[in-house]
Amino acid sequence: EVKLVESGGGSVQAGATLRLACSISGLSVNDYCWGWLRQAPGEDREAVAGIGSIGATHIAKSWRGRVTISKDNGTNTVYLLIQSLRPDDSGTYYCAVRYEYGYCSSLYFSTYGQGTQVTVSA
Repeated sequence: EVKLVESGGGSVQAGATLRLACSISGLSVNDYCWGWLRQAPGEDREAVAGIGSIGATHIAKSWRGRVTISKDNGTNTVYLLIQSLRPDDSGTYYCAVRYEYGYCSSLYFSTYGQGTQVTVSA
């Protein structure tokens, strides 16, 4: 069974930095394309970043310069570091997998975790 469990969310003030973690079971981070998405209340999910099986990253244009996606093969975990958080970054952040080897050719994903909530106050 594939399981993605997000953690690291919370309530922070604007300007803070958070590192979100996605613990994966049932698959290896060495395989496939892994990503993070954000969903604000009443809005569609928005792709933030992806990291391919070879380690190449793909950051959505509106997030470039503030986020870093990485993975740890030893712990089978994918991370998202978000810097200079703003109130409009608030929402539920989901970890997801795209069943594609090599590069993330797009930021459309197939399987999602349950999400972790991030609230940024001004």
